[in-house]
Amino acid sequence: MTKPNVAFICVHNSCRSQIAEALSNKLALSTYNSYSGGTETKPVINQDAVRIVKELYNIDMSMQKSKLIDVLPKIDILITMGCNVKCPYLPCKYREDWGLDDPSGKTDEEFKKVIKLIETKIYNLVEKIKNKEIY
Repeated sequence: MTKPNVAFICVHNSCRSQIAEALSNKLALSTYNSYSGGTETKPVINQDAVRIVKELYNIDMSMQKSKLIDVLPKIDILITMGCNVKCPYLPCKYREDWGLDDPSGKTDEEFKKVIKLIETKIYNLVEKIKNKEIY
């Protein structure tokens, strides 16, 4: 079976969706292909996210770039981060909103809470895919 393409989408593709892509590439690489994108971009992704993910997981996000959704491959599973705005539409087989608060501009502890939630949700997503609940 081919691995599904999973896209993590947020308006600016600069924090939560970037974290989800980076963690997925480490924690779920054998289960799905991970991408992230947004409807707008930022010149650089959130540097607090880069620093804290490096500290917690030893993952270097410094080379990741904010991307528009139109550069993504065909997406099977779409995960929106909880942007509190109308999230972009992408055709997909399954869509889920993770409803995460944006930690940008908040304390390291707030970042860590969101990052740990993303980790938990990634493990749950892996189980859903492996159990053929969603793909």
